Amino acid sequence: MKKDLVVIGGGPAGLAAAVAAREAGVEDLLILERDTRLGGILNQCIHNGFGLHTFGEELTGPEYAARYVEKAKALGIPCSLDTMVAELSAIPCAGPGEAKVAVTALNRQEGLFAIEARAVVLAMGCRERPRGALNIPGSRPGGIYSAGTAQRFVNIEGRMPGRQAVILGSGDIGLIMARRLTLEGARVKLVAELMPYSGGLKRNIVQCLEDFGIPLRLSTTVVEVRGRDRVEAVVVARVDQRGKPIPGTEEEIPCDTLLLSCGLIPENELSESLGAAINPATGGPLVDESLETNQAGVFACGNVLHVHDLVDYVSEEAAQAGRRAAAWLQGGLPRAGRRIAVCAGPGVRYTVPAFVDPARMEERQAVRFRVDNVYREGVLEVAFDGRVVERRRKKVMAPGEMEQIFLKKAHLEQVRELGSVQISVCPN
Repeated sequence: MKKDLVVIGGGPAGLAAAVAAREAGVEDLLILERDTRLGGILNQCIHNGFGLHTFGEELTGPEYAARYVEKAKALGIPCSLDTMVAELSAIPCAGPGEAKVAVTALNRQEGLFAIEARAVVLAMGCRERPRGALNIPGSRPGGIYSAGTAQRFVNIEGRMPGRQAVILGSGDIGLIMARRLTLEGARVKLVAELMPYSGGLKRNIVQCLEDFGIPLRLSTTVVEVRGRDRVEAVVVARVDQRGKPIPGTEEEIPCDTLLLSCGLIPENELSESLGAAINPATGGPLVDESLETNQAGVFACGNVLHVHDLVDYVSEEAAQAGRRAAAWLQGGLPRAGRRIAVCAGPGVRYTVPAFVDPARMEERQAVRFRVDNVYREGVLEVAFDGRVVERRRKKVMAPGEMEQIFLKKAHLEQVRELGSVQISVCPN
């Protein structure tokens, strides 16, 4: 089977990329989705708060997903559900227009099959960090779940994970599940966060914890899980500046459930198998202004690229990937030439994209990034070749909320060959 464009993932990123590519003129495309329906993680996010930027109204996750599913159906975009992509590999190309990537996939109907794709959009999303990666001492009793698993239990399967819970980590899913469990009659005794700041959006801290009187303890972690067949209690302790538990601060909290909300990891095993360069700060591919990886014709967007806080930004970014993939297929995207590095300076963890080429970019380029700490009344600086060209004071910047700036094509054309753009945060 041959396809011009294969989109891997039918969540919000994959749907937006496919819709944008079809609207840009790509007729021969296919979405591959491992679940039994389109929509991805949004199908279990029944709370509202989605769509304010994209649709100008507040929607639930399933409602937001349905808008894009309807768009895809109206445009006649084919999709293969319940299909797992097992491997991506580059195909040596003897000339223009030939297949670039071999996509090996399997499902119940066709078994193992292969697709030769001229271009690919990676939109596989992310997964939760498991308990094994956290090194929590104790036995392995029942009652320990990732926050996303608990969300699926409650919102899709109609099952309660427990009645007395402690949540480790203050990521957005954990905060939302603290409220959800409370609304279903459970008692959330504590949300413990290792860092001295929350990893979630401020609005979720207010609406999901403060409004329900659920305590949030910063610089605190779980140091032991007690119980044999089922969780009976957890022991929490304060941590020092290095994240090490402080002796004498331990406290036992009786509970039957421990939820883990300790970060998300981009699903990039397929990206790595293809040879895409990975940014160690994000866990996602290094991309340029077109969201193209170092593998020609392979684009990445959404949470497989870097973890977003708003699905509206995922859709916006994915639409760009879809348009640029269409331009690449149609010969309208120039070959990469000049390369300007977009660097994370002091106070900034990473930037996406990592490189820009003014000849290939649109009139302005969004650069998204996260800061490495909480900054109040901090100053955001943008420097070209070491010369500060923009300074912007911001009331609050926090790691849990993604920031963005826009670079103008006309300005970037003034940056010297092999020059750089650096984004930094200066404390007040």
